[in-house]
Amino acid sequence: MTRFGLELPPQWRVYGAFLLYSFCMGSLFPRLPDLQHAMGVAEGALGLALIGTAVGTLISLTFAGPLLERIGYRRAILVLIPLLSLLYATAVMAPAPGALFVMLIPVGLCIGAIEIIVNLEADRTEHAIGHRIMNRAHGFWSLGFFSSGLLGAFIAQMGVDFRVHLWVMVPVIIVGTVLVLGRFNPAPHRTGTSTDPAPRFARPTLAIAVLVAVTMSAMILEGAGADWSAIYMRKEFAVTPFLSGLAVAIGAFTQAMTRLVADHFVERFSPTAVARTLLSILGVGALMVFFAPEPWVALAGFALMGVGTSAIFPLAMSAAAQRTDRPSAVNVAALAQISFVAFLFGPPLLGFVAEHFGIRWSFGIGIPLVVLSLLTAGALGKKPIPHEVD
Repeated sequence: MTRFGLELPPQWRVYGAFLLYSFCMGSLFPRLPDLQHAMGVAEGALGLALIGTAVGTLISLTFAGPLLERIGYRRAILVLIPLLSLLYATAVMAPAPGALFVMLIPVGLCIGAIEIIVNLEADRTEHAIGHRIMNRAHGFWSLGFFSSGLLGAFIAQMGVDFRVHLWVMVPVIIVGTVLVLGRFNPAPHRTGTSTDPAPRFARPTLAIAVLVAVTMSAMILEGAGADWSAIYMRKEFAVTPFLSGLAVAIGAFTQAMTRLVADHFVERFSPTAVARTLLSILGVGALMVFFAPEPWVALAGFALMGVGTSAIFPLAMSAAAQRTDRPSAVNVAALAQISFVAFLFGPPLLGFVAEHFGIRWSFGIGIPLVVLSLLTAGALGKKPIPHEVD
């Protein structure tokens, strides 16, 4: 392939890939109220349609790895990120929930493949340069989601049709991909690690099940914030399109800011102490959203939820990797697979909760899960996890 684009250090190319990828994803969520209105459906039907993304993602996460290795990460990422934007623009043309479900399955297939590439590339890059970059990379993911959410809120306020909005994003993403990733060269495999293929499904042990309980509230409430916050603001408070979209963006922003500094506090205190603090903040945020009498209270709650969800999953992944009962890759895979199922399928299913009990319960249902996570957070360990920073 001909190489165009900016000359960037390898870690910044990884950050750019995370940001572009999440910018694609984040364009849809502030426009979900408009998509729901256009189809004339309730939350249950919309939630069922959104499961199409989860189905495609789970399939891709399970089976796409060997195919991506054969194609090559460079070719794959240069095609997949623009393709994701195109598939989103196509999907919102769906006239009904059934069609949207089907059209979101390819979206999920792309997301799963990109997840594999960017996370492995972050891991290999930090090994190659000798500095940890994974948490910062996920911080850039949140920044991309925030940026597209804020832009989507402005575009919605201007009255631009959501279908036009998503189609305009396609050339923007193509240009961004060429500029940031045009000179991308995949990092080499880690040295001294096993080259055996990972299991398609890693059986969870009791210890991994406890770590799943730690992550459950953060995964469910993060997804609920993305899927339902804009609709919540529109239904409960009849706010402007900008404020509806801002509910999506503000959680992503506070999540990004917290992820960029969380490692410092983990090193100074401990994974358990940091997790319990974040989970307490998450619980307060969810309560504020559930009981909010005014829009500003709900927005503050979404901001706190972003802080609270920021580092729980990475801390659990570190704890799984440090277990010695079996190879770390198997423990990490077991935790990731089960947690991703909760993250991908939980929030869309909350649409049925919203339809039958009210949209506030899409967030209220997460409050008992926060209590469960607080009770099990001791599994993360009390000894700080040392690492270098770039």
